[in-house]
Amino acid sequence: MSPIRQQNVMAAQWSPGASIGLRDLTNSDNQIFGENVFSPAVQRQRLPKDVYKRLSQTLAKGEPLDTTLADAVALAMKEWALEKGATHYSHVFQPLTGLTAEKHDSFYGPTGEGTALASFSGKELIQAEPDASSFPNGGIRATFEARGYTAWDPTSPAFILENPNGALLCIPTAFVSWTGEALDSKIPLLRSMDALSKAAIRALRLFGNDSVARIFTTVGPEQEYFLIDEQYYFERPDLIITGRTLFGAKPPKGQELDDHYFGSIPERVLAFMLELEEECAKLGIPIKTRHNEVAPSQYEIAPIFENSNVGADHQQLTMQLIQNVARRYGLVALLHEKPFAGLNGSGKHNNWSMGTDEGENLMEPGETPGENWQFLFFCTAVIKAVARHAGLLRASVASAGQDHRLGANEAPPAIISIFLGAELQKVFDALEKGRAAKSTPQSFLGLGTPVLPALPMHGGDRNRTSPFAFTGNKFEFRALGANQSLGLPNTVLNTIVAEAVDELSDELEAALAKRGAKLETALASILQQAYSENKAVIFNGDGYSEKWHKEAAKRGLKNLPSTPEALPELISDVSIALFTRYGVLNQRELESRYEVFAEQYVTKLNIESETTAGIARTQILPAAVRYLTELSAAEMGTLAAELRAKIDEFVFAITKLEEANLEENHPKSEDVLDHAVYFRDTVIPAMTDVRTVGDELEKLVADDLWPLPKYSEILFIK
Repeated sequence: MSPIRQQNVMAAQWSPGASIGLRDLTNSDNQIFGENVFSPAVQRQRLPKDVYKRLSQTLAKGEPLDTTLADAVALAMKEWALEKGATHYSHVFQPLTGLTAEKHDSFYGPTGEGTALASFSGKELIQAEPDASSFPNGGIRATFEARGYTAWDPTSPAFILENPNGALLCIPTAFVSWTGEALDSKIPLLRSMDALSKAAIRALRLFGNDSVARIFTTVGPEQEYFLIDEQYYFERPDLIITGRTLFGAKPPKGQELDDHYFGSIPERVLAFMLELEEECAKLGIPIKTRHNEVAPSQYEIAPIFENSNVGADHQQLTMQLIQNVARRYGLVALLHEKPFAGLNGSGKHNNWSMGTDEGENLMEPGETPGENWQFLFFCTAVIKAVARHAGLLRASVASAGQDHRLGANEAPPAIISIFLGAELQKVFDALEKGRAAKSTPQSFLGLGTPVLPALPMHGGDRNRTSPFAFTGNKFEFRALGANQSLGLPNTVLNTIVAEAVDELSDELEAALAKRGAKLETALASILQQAYSENKAVIFNGDGYSEKWHKEAAKRGLKNLPSTPEALPELISDVSIALFTRYGVLNQRELESRYEVFAEQYVTKLNIESETTAGIARTQILPAAVRYLTELSAAEMGTLAAELRAKIDEFVFAITKLEEANLEENHPKSEDVLDHAVYFRDTVIPAMTDVRTVGDELEKLVADDLWPLPKYSEILFIK
């Protein structure tokens, strides 16, 4: 082992007493939960009664905000923030980078008397002005057209971010161009929530519910991530630059023994998790679960359900906190979808549902789902929506990193299908045949000894290979990548379901308008036809199997394994008509996202390809040549010949990649998709060839000469 790598191994030996991150975490979550959030409870204490009441009613009904409230809210928010130690505030927004953005402004301004006074007006709360040309915009804004606005989102509470040297008031906002187009992921999400709320309320009126005033969609994202020692991270330029390892031979042991999944959490990692959960609790993020994931050094954190826009904001915060807190323990968190070849990548399961302002979950089947017509109506709408817009759903999660996962035997396939489970499948099969389905009585699983209790069994098994699975009282969209924003996938989900609900409501209204028509009779006929027309998307088997791929093709389901194949779905005529009809995204906004995502795909792959060539030529090749020199000097002819042949192969692969990287060899077309296809078909195969030979050299070159930390070190030394 090289001296540098030996030093890294020793430095990675963590002891609790030596950790700069170790803190007193004796506070219970009940005491600290939401303490840094300008929550309704805080608002009730600090706002005048009439202001708090008007604000609460406005938010509950989803009505426009009365700007006369803004000054009172701003004053209370400022005083609360100052008491928390904040000196600055920031409009935090979510541009199309997939990350969050912020500009800090001071509360304090000079008075002219040699002093400074803290002030914060309603105008400053409601609106700020960042540069709208320096963020991805897909051509909506030229470089010289800089004006854009952030607008306060009062439905997502403001919060305090603590820093060792101070604190910052963060105000969740939307980001829009001067010409009015949405330049972020929040505005379309809020619009889609409104669209689904209107459609679902209309449907509930047909079921006789006249009291519901608002429908909310909810999300509960399961976040996967890797943790590695920072010593190894800083010795891997590929991790630093691209977020994933571009080289690395498969170690003798990976995840084959299944010994990491749900295993005992390493002490250092658990210390990190405890502090992470404390930070989340302060910000009102309701973390429920933590555990080891499948791959070594891979972990998961999952919150309880929240309204979609708040959940999306909290998810961005959670990713930021994971990375920040990890550094306090000498760790680096990797959120790339595929940081290590040959091991499971990281996803983010998006548990989606919808419920009323009266607390009813519309995706709850109840004990007798075959008789629950309201549930069957909304569930059929989801099936109809996914069947029609499967390609759009796939496009909403497309990226260069995702192409390593989707379709592989570790993540949902690139073919979007729905898993219903045995009990619900039985209900829909009976519905299609025009008869009522009898509910299966509760079953219990005996464990063969009176010491252990009999366990109540669910009505069906789970299916980890399904991209879109019903899991009891929600649908789990399992195809999101670990570092992705929840914004676009949930915008798509909400909008396509709104359309399906409206279409079923149209049919139901028409049927009920006929004299003497009964609700259940009309529903049975409508849902029977809708399910029959869309059942091709239902698949309860192994989504990884080649047999399913062939079957899916026969059914006419789309298989979009790569980003260049998926992205055009965003700007298809069907997608443009859908989003325009519901006022979620206009054609220009859709086209801008298509351009941005395609350009990001090309840019990320270009960075990866140039980094691959650089590491290969300047680090791996010199190490291999040095070892060849040693073998030749020692007259180890057979080994030297073997290594020389592999070096020649490596040089050939490097040259081929460098030629592919030359801009003069790229397409001359101005269509960004042509460039994306070039990278997929030419650059990626050239990168793969370089890596394949490079990883073979790792197994041949003397360990003390190898320049990069190996997988066996990075993944197993904690």
